[in-house]
Amino acid sequence: MTKSDPKDPLVRSLILLSLIPRYPKSASILELQAALEQRGFIVSSRTLQRDLADKLSHRFPLICQIDGQSFRWSFDSQAQINLPALDTAAALAMHLAEGHLRHLLPPGVLALLEPQFAEARRQLHSLEHNALSHWAQRVRTIPNGKALLPASVHSDVWQQVATALLERRQLQVDYLSRVKGEVKPLRLHPTGLVSRGAVSYLIATVGDYDDLRHFALHRIQHATVLDDAARTSDDFDIDAYIPTAAFTPRQGTGTVELVADVHPQIAWMLRETPLSVDQQLEPLADSDWLRLRASVPDDQETLGWAFGLGEKARVLAPGEWTEDIQAKVRTMSGMYEESG
Repeated sequence: MTKSDPKDPLVRSLILLSLIPRYPKSASILELQAALEQRGFIVSSRTLQRDLADKLSHRFPLICQIDGQSFRWSFDSQAQINLPALDTAAALAMHLAEGHLRHLLPPGVLALLEPQFAEARRQLHSLEHNALSHWAQRVRTIPNGKALLPASVHSDVWQQVATALLERRQLQVDYLSRVKGEVKPLRLHPTGLVSRGAVSYLIATVGDYDDLRHFALHRIQHATVLDDAARTSDDFDIDAYIPTAAFTPRQGTGTVELVADVHPQIAWMLRETPLSVDQQLEPLADSDWLRLRASVPDDQETLGWAFGLGEKARVLAPGEWTEDIQAKVRTMSGMYEESG
C-alpha cells in the first residue's frame, strides 16, 4: 500500500488534520467529509467523528463544539500544528529564540509566533529527563547595551502591512506624523521592511511620488490593503539601500579613519571584538594607553559610540568628530553647572 492509497488511514489522518482550522474558526464533520472526498478519501461521517474523538483528539490539541446536532472541530488557537513535531534540538532553538526576539520584534509579530513558542515549551517540558531539555534553564541571551522595549504595533496593522508587502498591493493608512503631531491619511506603495532595535519601519513611496520614505509601524493608526497593485521596482536592492537610508541622522555614507587614544580596558575589549578588519592598536610611549586606528562608518551611531566611551578615550580624528565631541562636553558641562 502506498501513501497515496485512499485506503491508507495514516495518510487520511494527516490530511484530515491539515483541513481543521484554528479556533475560533471551525469545521463540521460534513464539511471535513466533503473536503476529504475531494481528495479521494471516502469515509463515513460516523467513522470520521470516531477518528477525531477517540484517536486524534488524544494526541493533538483539538477542540470539539456541539452546534445543535452537528460536531464542529478546531485546533487550539495557541497550538503549534506543523507536522512533524519539533525534535528536541529544534524545540530548544525555538525556545532560546523566543527570549531573544521578544526585544526585537513588534508585539503583533510575536503574537503570530506564539503557537510555535508554546509548542517548543511543551516539547521541552515533556522531556524532563533529556539533557538538552535542561539547557533552556541554564542559558540566557542578554542585549549589548540598553535595550528598549519594542514599540507597540497593533496586530491588525502588522497583518495588513505584511499582506500588502508580500502581495505587492497598495496600502491605505492613517499615519501619525511625529513632526506635525497630527494623523494624516496616506496611500502607500510598500517596498520593504526594516527592523532597527525597538522600532520597525515600512519603506514605501507615497501616492504619485517616487522618493522612498520610512514609516514607523507603531505610528500607523489604521491600515487597509487595497486591491490596486503597488508601484514597485523589481530591481530594488534593500541591502544596497539601507546604508544610504536615514533611519538615524548621518554625516555621510562612506567611511572615515577613526584615530583615538584609548584606556587599556577599552583596548582589551577592542582586541576581542574589533571595530573593523583593519583595526590597529599601538602602545603609546610612557603610558599604558594605546593608539587606536580603524576604518568605521561615517555616521552618528559610531560617533555616539565613541562619545559614550567618556573619559576612557580621546578622539583625535576625524576633526569633525573631535569638534562635535568637544561641543557636546561644553554643553553638558554648562547644563550641570546651571543645575548647581
